Order: sequence, then C-alpha cells, then structure tokens
Amino acid sequence: MSNPLLQKSPVKNQAPQFDKVKTEHYLPAVTEGIERARANIEKIKNNAEAPSFENTLVALENASEDLGQATSVFYNQLSAMGGDDLHALATEIGPISANFSNDVMLDDALFERVKTVYDQRDTLDLNVEEYTILDDTYRGFVRSGALLDEKKKERLREISQELSKLNPAFMQNTIKSAEAFELVIDNKDDLSGLPDSAMESAAHAAEEKGYEGKWLFTLEYPSFGPFLQYADNRELREKIWRAFSSRAWKDEFDNSENIKSIVSLRKERANLLGYDTHAEFVLSERMAKSSENVFEFLDKLKAAYKPAAEKDLKMLLDFAKDEHGQEDIKQWDIGYYAEKLKQKLFEFTSEDFRPYYQLDKVLDGCFDHFSKLFGLKFVSSTEYPVWHKDVKVFDVYNESDDSFVGTLYGDFHPRSGKNQGAWKTSYRDQGLFRGQIERPVVAIVCNFTKPTKDRPSLLTHGEVTTLYHEMGHAVHALLSDVTYRSHAGTSVLWDFVELPSQLQENWCYEKEMLDSFASHYETGEKIPAELIEKLRKSMHFMVGWAGLRQVGLGTLDMAWHTCDPSKIDDVAAFEDDATKDTSLFPRLAGPTSTAFGHIFAGGYSAGYYSYKWAEVLDADTFELFLEKGLYNQEVAQSYKNNILSRGGSEKPDILYKRFRGRDADPDALLRREGLIAKKAA
Repeated sequence: MSNPLLQKSPVKNQAPQFDKVKTEHYLPAVTEGIERARANIEKIKNNAEAPSFENTLVALENASEDLGQATSVFYNQLSAMGGDDLHALATEIGPISANFSNDVMLDDALFERVKTVYDQRDTLDLNVEEYTILDDTYRGFVRSGALLDEKKKERLREISQELSKLNPAFMQNTIKSAEAFELVIDNKDDLSGLPDSAMESAAHAAEEKGYEGKWLFTLEYPSFGPFLQYADNRELREKIWRAFSSRAWKDEFDNSENIKSIVSLRKERANLLGYDTHAEFVLSERMAKSSENVFEFLDKLKAAYKPAAEKDLKMLLDFAKDEHGQEDIKQWDIGYYAEKLKQKLFEFTSEDFRPYYQLDKVLDGCFDHFSKLFGLKFVSSTEYPVWHKDVKVFDVYNESDDSFVGTLYGDFHPRSGKNQGAWKTSYRDQGLFRGQIERPVVAIVCNFTKPTKDRPSLLTHGEVTTLYHEMGHAVHALLSDVTYRSHAGTSVLWDFVELPSQLQENWCYEKEMLDSFASHYETGEKIPAELIEKLRKSMHFMVGWAGLRQVGLGTLDMAWHTCDPSKIDDVAAFEDDATKDTSLFPRLAGPTSTAFGHIFAGGYSAGYYSYKWAEVLDADTFELFLEKGLYNQEVAQSYKNNILSRGGSEKPDILYKRFRGRDADPDALLRREGLIAKKAA
C-alpha cells in the first residue's frame, strides 16, 4: 500500500499525489491494479445469486477502480511530460493493459451474466442511465469479440497487443522528429518582419539552450507559427515549413511502416467483428452511422468550401503579385501573405491583440464567462501537488450555494517531451468511486506562448479561442451529474464531444465578452472597440481555405480507414491520391499522415470529420444564444441541464432535440461562415 498510485489519496477531492508519484511506481501499480480487478471480476462471475443489474453491471463498472487510477495518471503524464522513461514504460504497460482488457471482454462466463441481464432489459425497472449502461456494456462485449470462436478471439487479442505498442510508438516518433529540428539564427536581418514578441520568445528559447546572443525557432506552434506568419525571409520560411510538414517522414523516426501496420490491423479487427472496414466498425457507434453518411457530409461541405477556397487563393495570388511583386506563391507563403492581406483589408494585425491578452487576465475573463453562463466560481488553490511548476490548480464551486463542483488543473506552456497542441483530459471523471458519488478531477493542457524575462505570457486571438475551446470540454466534465463514471462528462459519442468545446469559441468574437477582461498589460487600457469591430469584420476571411483544409483532413482519415491496406505501398502516394480533390497545391514536403496523431495515436480514427459535424451543432446552438441573449439564463440552464450535465447517459440526438426542440439545422454552419445567406428575421 506504499504505492501512491494505489492509495486512497489524502489530497483534496482524492486528486493524484503528483509530489510522491515516481516513474518506478507506474508498472507495479498497473500490475497490482490488474490483480485487484481480476479478483473483483472473479467475485462477479462466482456470485451464486442470479445475475442482476446491481451485482453484474454496477459491480463490473467499479471493478477496476485502482487500475483506472494508475493508468489515468500514467497516460496523462505520458502526454503532458513525456520523456524517454515514460515512453519506454508505455511499450510495457500498453500490452499488459490490452491483455487484461481482452481477458475481461472475452470472458465467456462474465459475458453470459451480462447477456442474461441484457435479455431481461425490457422487464427490468431501469432508469434511462441504467438502460444506457446495460445497452452499452452488452454491445461493448460484442464489439470486443465476445461472440467469436476461440481462434478469432485469439487473433483479436494479438491485434490488440500489437496496436497497444504501435499507437504510442507513432506518437513518440512524431515528438522526437519535431524536437530534432532547430532553426538557429545569428543574423538579426533574418528576423525582419517578426514582431517583438516572437523575437523575444526566440531569444529566450536560445538562451535556455545555450545559444547566447542568437534566436532559436522550433516546431512548437508558438515558435514556428509566428515565423511563417511574419518572417520576410522566404527561404527560412520554406525551411521551417518543410521541416514541420515532414515530421516523422524519411528520417530515423519515419512513421510510414507504423501507419501501414496500424491500418492493416484495424481493418483485420473490423473484418473479424463482421464489418467491411474500420470506418464501418467505428461509425456504427457514432451519430453519423456509416461511411456513406460521412462522405456525403464531407462532399456537401466541399461543394461550399472548395469554390470559396479557390477564390481565397486567387485573392492571395493577386495580392502577392500586385502589392509585393511575387509572381507565384507556395505553401510557406500562405500564412505570410494572408496576414499582410488581412492587415490591408481590415487594418489590424494578429499581433495587435497580444498586449490585451495577458494569459492570467484571459483566464480570469474565461472564468467570469462561465460564471455568467452557469454560475460557476473558480478559486485558485495551493492545496494540490502538481506535475510541473507551471501548472495552476483551481477549485470549482457553484456560486449559488458554494457546493463543490470539481478540481481543475491548467498546464499552459510548451516544454521538451510534451505533446504539441491542446487538449482536455480527466484524472477521474464524476460519478461512483470507492462506493460514493465523487466530483471530477479535470485538466486542460495547452502550448501557449511562454513568458519571457521582460513580458508575461501574451496570447494571440487564436490561443484565446483555444483556451475557451478546451475550457468548454472541461466544463462539460465539471458539470457532469450522472451516477456512473463511464458515462460522465465528455464520455459521449465522438461526433458529439466537440459541441461543448467549439460552442465556446463563438463568444471570443463578441464585444460583450472581450470587454470583460481584455486590457493592455502595461497601461491597463481597455481593448479598443474599433479593434474588436475589425476582428468581427475579419471573421469570414479565408474561411473557404480553412474549411477545405478540414474537409481534406477528414477525407484523408476516411480514406485510410475505408481502404484495402494490402494494396498500399507508398504512404505519400496514397495520401496524394486521397486528397487530390481537396488540395490546391501539390505536395512539396512529407505527407500529413506521418504526423497525423489524431487518427494514428489519438481517438479520432474514422472520426476526424466530427470537428465539422460538431460545428454544425455549435453553430445551430449559438444561433439560439444570439437570438435570446449571449448570457440568457433560460437558454444557458437548458443547455447545462439537457446536454452538459447528462454526459453519455442518453443518446446525443435525444439530448440535443430536448435542448433545441428540434434537430440541428444542417445549414447553420455555412450561414455562420457567410457562405450562404442568413435566415430572414
């Protein structure tokens, strides 16, 4: 019991003991956690009483609490901290965990008890959440191979074991490949065009690496993003663009073979379970239902976005030629000329916002926003140990009665070993834990511009929308009010999970919200109203280009997961063919696929379309807030009670219809983006 991952944590809300957890604790905790879970499952199987919802489904729901506590900390730290030691452990822990999961899901005696309860489902007095648990558990067993013969079950085990190694290996290769690149600049002339914030960050990064008096640019987005957007030196823009676009391709970390193995194994697993493709296997448990529906959805968007994107590109080409004498533009020029054209059309730059977006103030404003919407109060706390000195912790309460809602961690800045991008995660979801209903332990992890010696962390507008996006996920988890953790918060169908996050981005363009926190970090001056108005006028700028890119990524994902992998030899050639109708440039570097972590190391396989799918839902939802009032309490409470608090306890189409009074209007997204006319008032 000395292992801090297996103890009942003395930390508030039973949050992890990050100050005591060491690398050597993980493997023993997982091993012991599995043994405890096996013992609990044996009790379920050997129970002399007839199978019931309580002694089978609820008991199974709670059987792996210790294991879940250990693995949640491990995998979250693997993403947030990384490092060779944790990645090496992942190659051990992954197969062990996969083997245990297979043992459970392929256990005939356990499945028979679940099936017995399932067959009686219409005669049992189950509430909606209990019925969902029963239905999902039964189908989970079937989808894991419970109905297969022994030979097929054994092959399914082997596939699961292999995938448990390949997915972390893909992620590790992408990180290592990105970290191998450095652009060190020692001539200040090569920094021409870059804003002071980017140069200061680069000087700070160089100093940390021992490059005194120089500037260091890396493939972390806060570094390479501004470089592509502002640097006048086209040759260096090309260099960093090619490096980013060639991650894990034709270097020592090449992911090509990993991709071919992953898609082959996924297809084989789908075939064993009776599906033609991995996409059909996945989509049978999604709102979209089938590959045909996803392709139809993407085609509809492509029909709107492609002509708009072609118009955007022509506009950029004409601008680059007429204003800058540039006869042609390449991929590494898009961000650069788009920024200059935006400056001309709307008379502001992305950097104009940074002084008004100091991270601490943005965070306060974000908390105030959720207070106005849902009556939440965020209180900074030093009671919790953290995994890195940069991490902040907040206790969340209901303002109305000071009741405790949950724990929120914020990990905001890049560092070596940490995954790129931004995400929300849970260390423990809300619901039954150790015999009683507990509140959640949630984290948002980002890679925002770091503070320097002379400046605090100042964000771009894009980073502000990212914060609100991830906080949307976090609040979905925090406001969960269900009984069982497996259906709490963000544990919903994958093409519904982005609704609560993407919805929050809408407020980032509203003056009422921005006025509440945006003030100059040095003078305290409020953000000028005309700057907000310019931002709003620019909302549709390059929307076709951005939309086509997302459709292209969704199409690429579907291509990988509906293909015959045995016919694929060249990953890049396959990608070129799959995306030829959504690409307006030839590929001039590596393929996107080799660093496409969402679909090869995350949970988005055959699901990347869900970002656009959920955008339809969020656009339709926000139309109601615009109609009734940005902080209208009737709408906010209905949204909270019918969607956020219910998690996955009911099907999302039912929850959405209960909130909105109807299905989502499929044209709401294109209306918001200005690609079709708004509805008449």
